[in-house]
Amino acid sequence: MTSWVNPDLAKSPEELLVERAARMKTAYAMGVPDRVPISMNIGYLSAEMGGVSHADLYRDTALQTRLLVEAAARFGPDECLGPWHDPRPSTILGDRMTKWPGWSLPDESSYQFDEHEFMKAEDYPAFLEDLSDFAIRTYLPRAFSELEGLKYLPPLGMSLFGYYNIILGLPALGAPPIQHALEALGKAAAAQGAWIGEQVAQAQALAAIGVPPVGWLGAMTEAPFDFMSDTLRGMRGIFLDLRQRPDQLLAAEQKVLRFQVDNAVATCRMLGVPYTFIPLHRGSDGFMSIEQFERFYWPQLLEMQLALIDAGITPVVYYEGVWDQRVEYLAKLPKGKTVGMFQNSNMQLVKDTAGQSMCIVGGMSNSLIRGGTVTQIREKTQELCETLGKGGGYVMATYVNELEGCPPENVQAWADATKEYGTY
Repeated sequence: MTSWVNPDLAKSPEELLVERAARMKTAYAMGVPDRVPISMNIGYLSAEMGGVSHADLYRDTALQTRLLVEAAARFGPDECLGPWHDPRPSTILGDRMTKWPGWSLPDESSYQFDEHEFMKAEDYPAFLEDLSDFAIRTYLPRAFSELEGLKYLPPLGMSLFGYYNIILGLPALGAPPIQHALEALGKAAAAQGAWIGEQVAQAQALAAIGVPPVGWLGAMTEAPFDFMSDTLRGMRGIFLDLRQRPDQLLAAEQKVLRFQVDNAVATCRMLGVPYTFIPLHRGSDGFMSIEQFERFYWPQLLEMQLALIDAGITPVVYYEGVWDQRVEYLAKLPKGKTVGMFQNSNMQLVKDTAGQSMCIVGGMSNSLIRGGTVTQIREKTQELCETLGKGGGYVMATYVNELEGCPPENVQAWADATKEYGTY
């Protein structure tokens, strides 16, 4: 039985908040903090600990905050996150690409992304000709049931006709389908605004107990290939495009790369958060050959990261899946300018290959926390601290950003072991 005593217990919330935020910042910059920081996405575990359904967290945001704060106070992570986003804007707009517990799913389910082919192969010319017009008059009506009326708008380029377009085009805006779509957008904007206010209150409640919120949620972008796949072509469509229309796909990737960077820079500057989160979905081992990766995926992702870095923004990239065959590319990124979260890659290989270029986040198996013993969890945590934590530039986290279904006593053992074995 260990005689270790948690050093955080003797500190005030104010001290803890400063120490934890500094610990995360130092690790992200590849420095050596006082100990290995632990990033904990508590997610739906807070509902399970509170004896409520997953849907209840969305129905009652005050309850969501209270349960998240209680869980964070118990585990004492260096940063934490609750359940993903909020279903209200999606349900108002008739979002066809997401499903939520308590709305389109049973109360105990988890958020799901429901992929569709909202952009057809024959849409590439229109997409490349006028991206904004395609987005508003074609894509949005397909992806959101309450925005179908936008397809009746006149071509957006007519706005350049100034006075003549406004006067002559106003009757179109009064058409019932367009009015319905505009009203839905207004309601969704109000719901999103309310949620943002609730998240600010949640961050303040966490700060009051000395726990910073996750700092990397500034802006969100995607690798250009993933952007074209996730919400536009779908996986089936995008992999057909690799062979049937490669030049159009490459041209489209360049378009979405540019406006994503512009949006991320503007968002980060507005929020004062110097991080952009980039979850990667299609570039891992097994999705495409190295030759395809080198043509359709990596050059565009690299260009995006370098542009963000030049703007003073740190890309926090979630390398989902396995990147063992691609990790050598990551070693060439500018040192200390990006953060890499890893799911199922060989973490020792990642440390040995990319550990000199970026901070590494991850390493702990969700399955082990969910089904392992306290002894097994402590032993694995010690191993990770001694290997991945060597020399700094490491943040302890789970493979998947969610602790749903994990016994609280196992999560506690993991958190405590990180603090015990992670000291430098």
